[in-house]
Amino acid sequence: MKYLFEPQPVRTAAVLGEAAQYPVRRIFCVGRNYAEHAREMGGEVDRESPFYFTKSAEALTRSGATVPYPPGTADFHHEMELVVALGAPAFRITKEAAPGAVFGYASGLDMTRRDLQAAAKDKRRPWDTGKDFEHSAVLGPITKAEDFGVVGPQAITCAVNGVQRQAAHLADMVWSVADIISHLSTLYHLGPGDLIYTGTPAGVGAVRAGDVLEGQIEGLAPVRLVIGAAE
Repeated sequence: MKYLFEPQPVRTAAVLGEAAQYPVRRIFCVGRNYAEHAREMGGEVDRESPFYFTKSAEALTRSGATVPYPPGTADFHHEMELVVALGAPAFRITKEAAPGAVFGYASGLDMTRRDLQAAAKDKRRPWDTGKDFEHSAVLGPITKAEDFGVVGPQAITCAVNGVQRQAAHLADMVWSVADIISHLSTLYHLGPGDLIYTGTPAGVGAVRAGDVLEGQIEGLAPVRLVIGAAE
């Protein structure tokens, strides 16, 4: 195969205990999956079904990176999330069978240009510029599903410069991991390489150049990000 220019390499995630990498195909994100976060954003949870937005694989950045403060925003926010990594095909899968499609779980940060997202909401436009940009999907190492156990009781937290901002439990999610996979699989042919960011608890807020973000979920490797100067 000949190309006009060199294609971008496949984005990958580390897997604890494995030398092989997890190749990332697509990134799906669930909106307003914690009631308190929905309220702090001035909305309510849609309890009829989950809703989604997407990020390109190019947005993926590994934990431990230092990334520049992004262009086009003056209100850059952190959102700490449980990330699901799929390892098997899932199309119109039942809620009961959905956990069988999970390869593993990871801690993640959905970084957001909040002012651009808010402007898009006001004009009823897509959220793409607020959500899908370079370094906006930060991911810690993946823990295999069998090593993590049942999702629910684990605490999820995020601190900025050592000061805790977000704190909840995975059981607080409106839509469970099984709910999300089952519903999303009615819209897409899901499969290995697909990541699902499952939503963030209340307490999101702005970060600035020089800030250090540290997110943790009990039983998973933490996720860490340093915000550098704007380019």
